[in-house]
Amino acid sequence: MRSARIPLILLLIACGTAEAAHAAPARAQAARTPAAAAKKAAATAAARAIAVAISEQAHGQVKRFYATRGFWPLWASSGRIGPAADDLLTILATADLDGLDADDYKVAELKERIATARTGSPEDIARAELALSHAFADYVADVRRPTDIGMTYVEPELKPLRPRADTVLRAASLPASLRDYLTSMGWMSPQYVRLRKLAADALAGTGDEQARLRLNLDRARQLPGPWVRHIIVDAAAGRLFYYEGGKQQGTMRVVVGTPATPTPMLAGTVRYAILNPYWNVPSDLAQKRIAPKMLAGASLDAMGFEALSDWSPEATKLDPATIDWQAVADGRQEVRLRQLPGGDNAMGQVKFMFPNELGIYLHDTPDRALLAKPDRHFSNGCVRLEDAPRLGRWLLGKPLGKVAKQPEQDVALAQPVPIYLTYFTATPTEHGLGFLDDVYGRDKQGGD
Repeated sequence: MRSARIPLILLLIACGTAEAAHAAPARAQAARTPAAAAKKAAATAAARAIAVAISEQAHGQVKRFYATRGFWPLWASSGRIGPAADDLLTILATADLDGLDADDYKVAELKERIATARTGSPEDIARAELALSHAFADYVADVRRPTDIGMTYVEPELKPLRPRADTVLRAASLPASLRDYLTSMGWMSPQYVRLRKLAADALAGTGDEQARLRLNLDRARQLPGPWVRHIIVDAAAGRLFYYEGGKQQGTMRVVVGTPATPTPMLAGTVRYAILNPYWNVPSDLAQKRIAPKMLAGASLDAMGFEALSDWSPEATKLDPATIDWQAVADGRQEVRLRQLPGGDNAMGQVKFMFPNELGIYLHDTPDRALLAKPDRHFSNGCVRLEDAPRLGRWLLGKPLGKVAKQPEQDVALAQPVPIYLTYFTATPTEHGLGFLDDVYGRDKQGGD
């Protein structure tokens, strides 16, 4: 069934609007000389002719994308197929690195269409334009395919879905340079791009190495690209990264969970900070560390702790003398202990909350020595930050400031930020592909 034709006058008006948006910054320069003005006018006329041809040939989600921009070309925005097309061909030809089949994207046919378009009519250019967009959208959807990697998604909207073609193309049209977006694979996490470059080395590796790399690639393909504002915690390497505007905005060392208390693979949303926090002592630490000190005659107040009746928000303070500390030490009785805010508090100045049933969060730490160690798997699962004030400035858009004496001050983020706790053991070395210690055994399990 033929789609309805758009009246030519309306199409040209729409094209003119799109052309103005794309070309306004260059108009003043182009008008300085008659030759430049004539060249610009010819390119504009050519692009308009291509737009008319695109409107007649496009269909489905791809047509929906082009309609939002007056059918203005993406790959032939200057009136001819640009070099970004060659960049795409290079990526598609190496799709095997993504675990895909390059033949699915008809690279040879694309090359022929591009060659014809570079010497052909507006209709030929439109055919090549649309073929490139279809191939690109299909490839991005395939490489971002959802895969079960053992990740817990706190909110359903964080769970990755196969992206729509119009969404893929719209994202590619927003950066200033399409070529830069392609060569950096800006639709993928930089973690994925880094691992993909190692895939060629894995071809010469053992079957086990190739399997581990594929598992790492699957973990990385679930993450957003750098144009999405988000945080990544790599529990294997003990590092945190944060991204925005197409770039990595910062990184820092972190302390993560021990092999016995691993940091989970979890996706959540950082929604608020708590300044001057308490530290709720895990029951096993109350048993193994605090109770023996109390039996030896220590003072709970002097250690900066207090005991509470239960774990509810309405808990009341207990007199330490009423607690059977021997029963606590033996594991026969549990008691809720919390450390008061202050310089020695295990949470430091601030903790950043992404509410989840596992009770995992990011937090400051006064224990700087552990951050200096090459292996930083020492926590009970939460993530201790090397530079909490710097991350706070990025999250809140302002310095944390001087913390008042009142405990537990909530500060909401103006814009909640997705966070992904993940696990990458594959790493580049001077010899190519290498692997970090699989401290949590997840590479052997194939998941979390």
